[in-house]
Amino acid sequence: MRFARSGTARGSVLLTGLVAAALVLTGCSSSESATDSGSSDFETVTIEHALGTAVVTEEPERIVTLGMGSAETAIALGTVPVGIEAYEWGSDDTGYLPWIHDAVTERGAQLPVQFTGGSEIDIEAIAKLDPDLILAPWSGVTQQQYDALSSLAPTVAYAEKAWTTTWEDQMRVIGKAMGKAAEADQEIAKIKAQFADATAAHPEYADVSFSFIYNTGLATLGVFFPDEQRVAMVRALGLQVDPIVNTLPETDGTDSAVIGLENAHLLKDSDLLFTFYSDEANRAEIEAQPVYRQIPAIARGSVVAPKDQPFVTGSSIINPLTVPWSIERYVPMIDEAVAKLGN
Repeated sequence: MRFARSGTARGSVLLTGLVAAALVLTGCSSSESATDSGSSDFETVTIEHALGTAVVTEEPERIVTLGMGSAETAIALGTVPVGIEAYEWGSDDTGYLPWIHDAVTERGAQLPVQFTGGSEIDIEAIAKLDPDLILAPWSGVTQQQYDALSSLAPTVAYAEKAWTTTWEDQMRVIGKAMGKAAEADQEIAKIKAQFADATAAHPEYADVSFSFIYNTGLATLGVFFPDEQRVAMVRALGLQVDPIVNTLPETDGTDSAVIGLENAHLLKDSDLLFTFYSDEANRAEIEAQPVYRQIPAIARGSVVAPKDQPFVTGSSIINPLTVPWSIERYVPMIDEAVAKLGN
């Protein structure tokens, strides 16, 4: 799971047989990869972003993804990437993020090769995959990394700042790069319909305020902003962001405000708190802090803090694969926390 935030450990798993796996993937039938090889009606696409310009002249078939959420959108739009950034922290016993593993295996396609990403992107592994498009619109790719990546294939980075792309913009730019803008809009509409159904089923959420917080160790405290994707996921279920977040200054590169535990009192009016921990040791040390325990929502137990790492990751990104997977798991946790508001 990505992080300029706490509790994340970049996956460092490199699978063997990079070239062989990539060749197997391209050998999938069109029904498996849903890619129209050599489509004659593909029009050149030019995408300007914060780190440069991507010019895609042919319909991409060998897509590599970095950051979070891009692999899922590419799969939903019909193309299984040949390579994806590994997220060991959020993966299950298959070695993959479960929603990606399920979606790919259900269509009988070859699983993507995984490679090291984050601050130490394995450029050599990506080069061996012979990509024709690299997608990183929601990532922390640096200018230096981008320069290396764009020498391999057209590379789409974020429009303005790292890790600040909204989920809709992420899906739209991926659809544009793949020559499937209309299909991307359709997928966005499906997601919004799923959220609308969940909201309609729980009208009581409209009266519940929340803050989504995190830690990077003892005496630390951060609050994610409303458009950060994990917050957007909760908002889309009908809960209301505590307006205190709108008064906090942004900490660069985090889409959040790092306020420190000394300012925990600012969260006194949040009905619910959403958070996560890197592991049980981190949970224990943070919850043992007296100031942390005195936050009203913490004190009464109206907290949503899942222990399952794949779920923490899945509920942090909005795309066609994670939304249905996350909603069915999120609602029972939220209901349990709401039930404690009277305590």
